[in-house]
Amino acid sequence: MVCILSQLPGAGLVRPVTVGILIVEFFVFISEQWVLVSVLLILIYLFAINERIKSGRPLSVHAVTRMINADEALLLDIRDSKEFKAGHIAGAVNIPQTKLSDKLAELDEHREKFIIIADKVGQNAGAAGRRLRQNGFKVFRLTGGMMEWQSQQLPVVKS
Repeated sequence: MVCILSQLPGAGLVRPVTVGILIVEFFVFISEQWVLVSVLLILIYLFAINERIKSGRPLSVHAVTRMINADEALLLDIRDSKEFKAGHIAGAVNIPQTKLSDKLAELDEHREKFIIIADKVGQNAGAAGRRLRQNGFKVFRLTGGMMEWQSQQLPVVKS
């Protein structure tokens, strides 16, 4: 059993406290302060939803394929040039995430279309999506990035 030393207030005495006691005290706190805990969980959930929407709604690979085939969207690949050349979605435009702020003008001609952001695994698309939305673009994110695209065995172009 793991013991943690706890100092008693005022006396300077040290007493051992087991992890089990701490867990019990934690659940007692939650049961006594259930309103505050509920409000905290709701606020965390709303914050997560808000951040997800700010960076562009996620789209499945099938929805992305439909939008590209209907010429409703431009696919923006934000991976490095080396990764892009190793394999990318046909018709994708490569602007590495590190250069996105400098090259936003290149996307101005596509402002009427949706911009679908693709990265390696879908983790970096959020920051790029927020930046594009702040500049007036309509943004979506490819769920799972290129890893999901390739795991679905959809075609890639090498250049």
